Amino acid sequence: MLPAELIKKIKKIHIRSGRIVNTMMAGQYKSVFRGSGIEFEEVREYTPGDEVKDIDWKVSARMGRPYVKRYCEERELVVMLLLDMSASGNFGTTDSLKNETAAQIASILAFSATRNNDKVGAILFTDRVEKYIPPKKGSGHVWRVIKEFFAHTPQHKGTDIQNAIAYLGRVSRKRTISFIISDFLAENYSRQLKIASKKHEIISVLISDPGDFYLPAGGIITMNELETGEIICLDASDRKTRTQYELLTKKEYQKTMDVLKASGVDCIEISTGDSVAEALTKYFRYREKKIR
Repeated sequence: MLPAELIKKIKKIHIRSGRIVNTMMAGQYKSVFRGSGIEFEEVREYTPGDEVKDIDWKVSARMGRPYVKRYCEERELVVMLLLDMSASGNFGTTDSLKNETAAQIASILAFSATRNNDKVGAILFTDRVEKYIPPKKGSGHVWRVIKEFFAHTPQHKGTDIQNAIAYLGRVSRKRTISFIISDFLAENYSRQLKIASKKHEIISVLISDPGDFYLPAGGIITMNELETGEIICLDASDRKTRTQYELLTKKEYQKTMDVLKASGVDCIEISTGDSVAEALTKYFRYREKKIR
């Protein structure tokens, strides 16, 4: 049984996500993600006005008169949410931890997909895939998905994005819209990301916190590397130490951005201090303009 406080929190997020999707983001998801392509519908006899390129020459030769292939747009999407549950998500210097922000993002995206009658599934991962929820439709299913975002207790601490992407490729035979929600504190996922982006539409959601980039101005700071357990002490009152820390963290940030860009995937940047709804709305507006 889940603790009463956690159930209350999940219900609150469930209601809030639905309200955001029905107000701030109404119609934007649908206008941006139109369907995964076209699928064959029928072969029928040629009529004046049909495109010559649509003629099915084999059928036409067999029937002795021209026939054309007809296609219809594939409206149903499969949305996969790859959620990083590693220990680095337990960090935050604002009102929200990284993992709480990530769960809010995933909840809103799950609601958006359900509202558009799309299937939604999830892969919860650390340094291995900890839970796979197959894509389905319906309000009952989205409730289960959101509950897992907040209630799942990770069994491992590390991060392996490469393995999570490879798992997506094994369980999703058809094209998906896949959101990777993570702080991307991982290595060696570039090649797998490039391979996956050829089949699926991959969108990265980079979660950060102001404390990722700056040290407070004063005092001895004890930093616990959440995924490895390593403890580091830094003199935050030393300007040189603060400067080196900022340079190092910004270098790592730029390295991540370069990998995502080289892989040809969009990146939504959201800090723990940001409004999740506003950040997603901004991205959907950008996408809408880009596809016009």
